Amino acid sequence: MTDLVTTGPEADLPGKPTSVSRTTLSHIMTAGDTNLLGTVHGGVIMKLVDDAAGAVAGRHSGGPAVTASMDEMAFLEPVRVGDLVHVKAQVNWTGRSSMEVGVRVLAERWNESTPATQVGSAYLVFAAVDEEGKPRPVPPVIPETERDKRRYQEAQIRRTHRLARRRAIKELRAQRVADGIDDA
Repeated sequence: MTDLVTTGPEADLPGKPTSVSRTTLSHIMTAGDTNLLGTVHGGVIMKLVDDAAGAVAGRHSGGPAVTASMDEMAFLEPVRVGDLVHVKAQVNWTGRSSMEVGVRVLAERWNESTPATQVGSAYLVFAAVDEEGKPRPVPPVIPETERDKRRYQEAQIRRTHRLARRRAIKELRAQRVADGIDDA
């Protein structure tokens, strides 16, 4: 796959297979996790997602990594008190100092033997930082399976869209300032 050729400072770092940093965080949902509708609050799930993704980013980069953005957090089904939630995360793509982490959220009843069902998903971007909080290089990720390769390619598409959106917003704001519109 030619997309995996790396140049720059990170080229000196040996690549790491996807499986090396993949992790699962499991948590049982309790009454303290609920919203006004009696289901688990989306913010509780988002915190678990960020925690699992942060662990994966730190493992892959070999040090501290901070959340830069969360994309496409999708809640597919409600989570209930008593559900055992599994948050599965892996590095999908790496840049010079950033990593996209994909997360799947599954839930199962704590007292039943039925299979877990997917209740959510998200993509987060993490930046590896040094002790001064400055970006530091991350090792390239090495996709191992066909699924990993697909996730790598999809992550590149999401990155292209993030950068294009950021550029378009910056240009729009610059144009509004040039037109004398100050709505900061």
